[in-house]
Amino acid sequence: MAKSMTNDQLLIREYVKQQFSTQQFADESTYFEFLAASQALRECDLSDEEVEAGLTGNGGDGGCDGIYLFFNDVLVGEEFIENLTEIPRGATLQMYVVQAKNELGFREDAIMKWKTISENLLQFDNQIDSFSERYAEKVLNFFQNFKDLRIKLLTSKVKLIFKYVYVAVANELHPNVQAQADELCDKIHKLFPGTMTTVSVDFINASKLMQYINTQATQQFNVPLADNPISIGENKDYVALVNLGDYYRFIADEQNKLRKYIFESNVRDYQGHNSVNKEIESTLISSMPEDFWWLNNGVTIVAEDVSQATSKQLLIINPEIVNGLQTSNEIFLHFSENPELLEQEKRNILLRIIVPNDENSRDRIILATNSQTTIPAVALRSTDPIHRQIEMYFKSRGLYYDRRKNYYKNQGKKASEIVSIAFLGQCLMSLFLGKPNYARARPSTLLSNDAYYKQLYVDNTDLEVFYRSAKLGKRVERYIKSSNVYDQATKSDILFYVVYSVMALELKSMIISETEFKAMDMDKIDDDKIDVAAKIVFELYKELGGNNKVAKGSDLLERIQEKIGEM
Repeated sequence: MAKSMTNDQLLIREYVKQQFSTQQFADESTYFEFLAASQALRECDLSDEEVEAGLTGNGGDGGCDGIYLFFNDVLVGEEFIENLTEIPRGATLQMYVVQAKNELGFREDAIMKWKTISENLLQFDNQIDSFSERYAEKVLNFFQNFKDLRIKLLTSKVKLIFKYVYVAVANELHPNVQAQADELCDKIHKLFPGTMTTVSVDFINASKLMQYINTQATQQFNVPLADNPISIGENKDYVALVNLGDYYRFIADEQNKLRKYIFESNVRDYQGHNSVNKEIESTLISSMPEDFWWLNNGVTIVAEDVSQATSKQLLIINPEIVNGLQTSNEIFLHFSENPELLEQEKRNILLRIIVPNDENSRDRIILATNSQTTIPAVALRSTDPIHRQIEMYFKSRGLYYDRRKNYYKNQGKKASEIVSIAFLGQCLMSLFLGKPNYARARPSTLLSNDAYYKQLYVDNTDLEVFYRSAKLGKRVERYIKSSNVYDQATKSDILFYVVYSVMALELKSMIISETEFKAMDMDKIDDDKIDVAAKIVFELYKELGGNNKVAKGSDLLERIQEKIGEM
């Protein structure tokens, strides 16, 4: 007699069915892989696009349904390694490998696959390309990126963290599966010995998965104060002193990891061990009589709401630290390296907690509080008026422009309705610069290149052009994602080529003007026309080798233009 499922197992199965019907995935299995990866990496605060980008698809994955590499909790993209110049103190290199099975139990063979691929591809004596017949290109590229980054960090003291996460609609964990997991940990420790290496195998069963799904996105924190706060003006704004130890507990989670998501709006990334941060560090470790807040500008927080829970405690809803990243990182490093100092800490830090009236106020606060030092223009572009205008225009038409990463995701909006800054930029680059190869190879180029940026994001650009570009991009994305013809890597490689080709075919021109684009009837772009463009792109893509290198080169674009020109 078959063993009956628990309530959580039944609910997960039903949840997958319901959500799959509203999502843009080829099948339930692929959607479950996405769900598993997004929950396994929930502490990393990834966008849906970033989660999907890490999925490996079918075949040759070596038990790796999702693969993600982080440096200092920042997702390592394709342009990251070449641009990495400074290694901050206390750096971490973290690898996530996710296995997702919509099955009622955890199996030994899944762990055994991890043991094999780790032994094959994490051994530096082994050449990655020698396994090209065994593993998919995307998987090989991931492990090559890990090796390249590890070599680049060789002279630095870097913590290595390997996290293998197995997600299944399971109930209990069999001892044999746990034994395989223990053996995997031993193998990784032998490959990377020393106290700077941490390895874990986590199992997420139906109960834990259901718990994660039901967790509220809203973040609220009770922050103990060193003294009664000062309430400012008519709004719910406060100035307060907080003990450094309590501030550490605010910015660090239960695993003593920095809560990166509360720094999302901070336009400066951590600058490493520069002169300013060395001075902050020196102040933290000194025994000078001055209080810390006398010598430091403090931290500015914007929040959805704030109230006094008690006379010496503030309840902060959805806080975002908009200034004070460098100070916060130094405080985090100081106490994470010296946890014994937490209880004896007597010094304070100055906090300014602001509840903005509207989005314009919020952006002005971010600009003003980050004006003390030179900041690259790219870092502030999400606060440019044009991006606020795009967000408002999109919202009135059923799309949500994600100027603040995961803002609309946390509000429960569908992934099919959310447009990231990067995605819109890739669509614009493909359509109006005629560079889908750049959009694929260098997704951040548009925002980092002043010439490209000024060419496309100009004040007199009709907002309808931005909307139509995003709408077309999401329409093509939906078609590509829901297709069973292409594997996960191919979908990423061809997406923006198809966006470009659809318009080139429709307008019968290789050069797409904003005027013609705005004048055309978008309702004419149906699945049949997208299919024609996709078949042209895919055929030429496969002829040239059908890999990541092809998608990032210029030959594919030239061949597509020749083909369309002949039609």
